Amino acid sequence: MMREASIERMTKETDIRMTLGLDGRGATVVETGIPFFDHMLTAFGRHGLFDLNLIAQGDLEVDAHHTVEDCGIVLGQAFANALGDRAGITRFGNALIPMDEALVLAAVDISGRGQLHWDVALPIEFIGTFDTSLAKEFFIALCTNAGITMHIRSLTGENSHHIIEAASKAAARALAEAVAIDARTQGAIPSTKGTL
Repeated sequence: MMREASIERMTKETDIRMTLGLDGRGATVVETGIPFFDHMLTAFGRHGLFDLNLIAQGDLEVDAHHTVEDCGIVLGQAFANALGDRAGITRFGNALIPMDEALVLAAVDISGRGQLHWDVALPIEFIGTFDTSLAKEFFIALCTNAGITMHIRSLTGENSHHIIEAASKAAARALAEAVAIDARTQGAIPSTKGTL
């Protein structure tokens, strides 16, 4: 059974179409009009081994906020839909990713309680045209809409590009571990409550 989802979101600010495959090979097509954000999402798909096709048009003449946040919303909804009732998943995952001088930790619980805990110091405000504060907004939207608790913490780093890219890869690897099917559960939902 392939765990996949397709989501479309159209508002007065953005028009987004996405497909997500959880059991993929990391094939990505990403076009948001924001070059560094495309790079971030491509790294996310590739290193999580998620097949991700995301085409977004947004009101970039205002700024990138609506596009970045709405892509997080749609990606979160896609994860929630693709996971279904969460039967048989590992549920927890973590990754510690180095990128040159940067070292970033991500830990995930597919708990049904969407929240982000972000402790990431970013030395500069812009990477190209990308406002670095939007990285946090993206992950908030992703976690809230997916029902995922995620901690992302930069342990060291001086280069904002390296830090955000390491955060994207760490989040992807942690999520890949958490969504993986554990055959030992025999399809049980990984909770003493019986539901997530």
